[in-house]
Amino acid sequence: MELAERGRAVLTRIAALPDDAWVSCRGCRAVVHGSKLRRADNVCPECGHHGRLGARERVGQLADPGSFEEHHADATGGDPLEFTDKLAYPDRLAKARKGTGLTEAAVVGTATMGGKPVVLAVLDFAFLGGSMGSVVGAKITYAAELAGSLRVPLIAVSSSGGARMQEGILSLLQMAKTSAAIGRMRRAGVPFVSVLADPVYGGVSASFAALGDIIIAETGTRAGFAGRQVIEQIIRQALPKRFQTAEFLHEHGHLDLVLNRSELFLVLRDIVACHAAAGTKPAEAVPAVAVQSEEADVWDVVKLARHPGRPNALGYIERVFTRFVPLHGDRWSGDDEAIVGGLAWLDESPVVVIGHCKGRDTPENVRRNFGMPHPHGYRKAMRLMTLAERFGVPVVTLVDTPGAYPGMKAEEDNQSGAIAEALVLSAGLRVPVVTVVTGEGGSGGALALATGDRLLMQQNTVYSVISPEGCATILFGDAGKAPDAARALRMSAPQVRGLGIADELIPEPEGGAHTDPAAAAAAIADALRRALRELHGTAPDALVAARYRRLHGYGSVTLPSPTGHHPIEENAHV
Repeated sequence: MELAERGRAVLTRIAALPDDAWVSCRGCRAVVHGSKLRRADNVCPECGHHGRLGARERVGQLADPGSFEEHHADATGGDPLEFTDKLAYPDRLAKARKGTGLTEAAVVGTATMGGKPVVLAVLDFAFLGGSMGSVVGAKITYAAELAGSLRVPLIAVSSSGGARMQEGILSLLQMAKTSAAIGRMRRAGVPFVSVLADPVYGGVSASFAALGDIIIAETGTRAGFAGRQVIEQIIRQALPKRFQTAEFLHEHGHLDLVLNRSELFLVLRDIVACHAAAGTKPAEAVPAVAVQSEEADVWDVVKLARHPGRPNALGYIERVFTRFVPLHGDRWSGDDEAIVGGLAWLDESPVVVIGHCKGRDTPENVRRNFGMPHPHGYRKAMRLMTLAERFGVPVVTLVDTPGAYPGMKAEEDNQSGAIAEALVLSAGLRVPVVTVVTGEGGSGGALALATGDRLLMQQNTVYSVISPEGCATILFGDAGKAPDAARALRMSAPQVRGLGIADELIPEPEGGAHTDPAAAAAAIADALRRALRELHGTAPDALVAARYRRLHGYGSVTLPSPTGHHPIEENAHV
């Protein structure tokens, strides 16, 4: 409580600063002019330390001017336990209300961001440490229900020490209550963006704050379930300085983005705009250009597909899409840089783009594991696919991998299970899925991102069950016979199209995509416009049924349904 009172005092002091006042930064101890600090939203201009904002200041930072309409501003609770520590609970509440001007630690309501409607829910750390009791739980639950009914995104900004001890078990149960409300909102297909502002711990961290489809933390935010001092006391050892910081959590796959406060509104505005523009028809595209299909030597095509100068996924994302908000992490164990993805715009049409990503030089290739994902890379891809379904936007995947990473750690983390779950998810995804093979399409590691409604292949790309070297080693007993294996596998783009697998070949500049990346990207953009326009407006049930029919038809033989009915009709809702 002493920490909460200090936080409240700091906020009150900043809000009441006269124009000529000076304040000492809590980060670097520099003396900063009060008016300068206010203009910077309480971010120190000397060291970048992010001081706390009150709930109303935060609403003012995020909502379009004059757009916020608060709901249930006067909601108050009781004293169910008749709790007393140094102060009786009613007296502590009265003190917090006087110090902050709020009736409780949460402010909720409707607003617009960039002209698009949202529901906002903001916790104020200055009110009893932003702790979650019955009223805060009720307000967060109400905000989720309101967003679900209006079908607009919920944006929650959390700054909290956790569950409110003065309300005992009733406070603990707010964790389940708010989580259940977010779950209902998810099932309704309404997105939730969770913003973490220093600090976020305990019952808030382990409930609604951790359930965002997108989770963003401000620079320097500390977050976790148990606090640092508690952990050190229990395990009897000192923790690393960066432990539980936003940057630490980002590295471990828990967060999508870590942003400076000045960047927060712009990114949130783009996320909200993506949801608002869902269903926008893709722009017209020029007709497809026929690719000359004279048989090049397949081994030569393999070498072009692997050319180190060939654009990687980020290179194409930068050129094909007009805007891109990168998202990170699998929410479990890490952020696999062999998979990149996020929200993107093809002209004015939002999509979620996901791609295998090789490096552009040796150090980057090592960092990205040469485009070979670990299981947490596929879990990251699945999270982004689910996000696309929640936003109601198509998925575009860019395939370029020798295959899934075959190491010991990958097997320990269940590489097979991760790939299999990705296949199940993408087969039943209720939004269009378009795949572009931009280099190597190697084995199940490629297929995990390639189970969709359209398969497009650049002219000089390959797609097969195994690498030529792997096939040569296993079947020819000599890896040096990889060129012969490549020819036997019939893995070039024209050959894959000849097997009825690829829907369209995308022309490349003479000599390969690496000779003119901009022209190669322009051809991909046109192919995507054509494919997405074809799929636009298809009902989700029909989309999933057609995808199942497509998958059902692959192979040299198919069997009739054991029920005597067409398998598509039986699986329309799979």
